[in-house]
Amino acid sequence: MKNSKKLQFLPFVSTCGGLLILVELLVKLKVVPDFIIPSPTGVLIFLWKNASILLWQHALITLWETLLGFTFALVIGCTLAICMYQFPVFERLFYPFALLSQTIPTIALAPIFILWFGYSIWSKVAISFLIAFFPIVVGLFDGMKSTSDESLELFYSLGASKWQKLWHLSFPKALPQLMSSIKLAIVYALVGASIGEWIGSAKGLGYYSRRMSGNLNAEGVFAAITLLSLMGIVLFLLVSLLEKKVIFWKQVKKKS
Repeated sequence: MKNSKKLQFLPFVSTCGGLLILVELLVKLKVVPDFIIPSPTGVLIFLWKNASILLWQHALITLWETLLGFTFALVIGCTLAICMYQFPVFERLFYPFALLSQTIPTIALAPIFILWFGYSIWSKVAISFLIAFFPIVVGLFDGMKSTSDESLELFYSLGASKWQKLWHLSFPKALPQLMSSIKLAIVYALVGASIGEWIGSAKGLGYYSRRMSGNLNAEGVFAAITLLSLMGIVLFLLVSLLEKKVIFWKQVKKKS
């Protein structure tokens, strides 16, 4: 069983390795110009030579913007979802606004946030928040709404208050769906931060990739993209580890 778990990602790793080798050969043999797609070894060398600048000057800024936007999205999103679940008037009032926020392309809203907040960190945080906010609200709200009527009637017959039903029944019921939404939201927050940096910033991986693109430096662009991808994977895995701790009963069921 343990060996099968270790080997479940082998096809993915093998495919990625094969693609990287193929790209390396195509670039080295001049089939594909290196200013369009750089060789993987060239990107690695660029990352090694510019590690201090990329990691400490740009990646940290992007990570900080991502975490701030995600934190605001988590707190405000969960609060709004609970209010909508507990008070139907909030659902009728705010749910359409949550949907509306996703119908407008983020790339169109980014200049507005820069107009409001300038080129400070808060314009990037606002974009990050906007993208991460919706999946958290919908995930938690829909998860709580899926609570069965039989369970609610049981709590009602035991004399539980409205808030007791929320904290001891509906919220735990929604935790699996909420954690799935959080895994998406943390990656979306990273995307939002990089979009904001691309449009208007002087620091961050989004800004760095735009600057390298302007200089026709393909290795620099792919180096920034590689770091963004690695950051997204690490953040996703960290939330997945947290999910195993929070929803511990899933692990107990699997073992049994």
